[in-house]
Amino acid sequence: MTSIAVVTGAGSGIGRAVSVALLAEGYRVALVGRRREPLEELATEHDPDGESTLVTPADIAHPEQVDDVFAAVLERWGRVDLLVNNAGTTAPPIPLEDVTADDWDAIVGVNLSGAFFCTQAAFRAMKAQDPRGGRIINNGSISATTPRPRSAPYTATKHAVAGLTKAAALDGRDVDIAVGQIDVGNARSELTASMHEGVPQADGSTAPEPVIDAEHVARAVLYMAGLPLEANVLFMNVMATKMPFVGRG
Repeated sequence: MTSIAVVTGAGSGIGRAVSVALLAEGYRVALVGRRREPLEELATEHDPDGESTLVTPADIAHPEQVDDVFAAVLERWGRVDLLVNNAGTTAPPIPLEDVTADDWDAIVGVNLSGAFFCTQAAFRAMKAQDPRGGRIINNGSISATTPRPRSAPYTATKHAVAGLTKAAALDGRDVDIAVGQIDVGNARSELTASMHEGVPQADGSTAPEPVIDAEHVARAVLYMAGLPLEANVLFMNVMATKMPFVGRG
């Protein structure tokens, strides 16, 4: 039976790499992102006949749009086997006291609320379908355990995502839903574009940091997704070998 995946933030970076890897593995993939154009470009390039992709633009910070995404997936394919909660955003590295309420709300809306709304919708679908169950993989970060300087909103959301992963993994046990998290360090994407020029370090200095290809993260996601539901990777860390120790030190 062909597996059905939903990937958020699918238009670029890690989300794009994961979507391409899943398609190559034989999944049917719902491509979720705020911008339609990159989603359609991905679908055209990797699924020209349109049989294995569903382009579903949405702002996951809004629960009604998340509900529309999952309704479209269920109408098209009848079930959801995998959710990759990948969508995320951040703010410029500014002093904590200068973060605006709008900046805070925007980051919390996508990184935390969006992940929760998608998890909630996936739980509803996975509990109701036959055969029951599925897998959810959250994109955490090194920031889920250790912050960068001047990153309070992003760090707060990623710590909270780790809590969501644990709570959802517990709640999913009785209904055959496995929930895990991949904590990524310096995968090449729009969010890491400045790292070759230098980024703030914990000791107050600024230094360039190495990055890894997002395909390495995609391969790790494929491993997690390929496990039977009786097995789960609760947390996995994939990071550039030569980035600061444990991501920050």
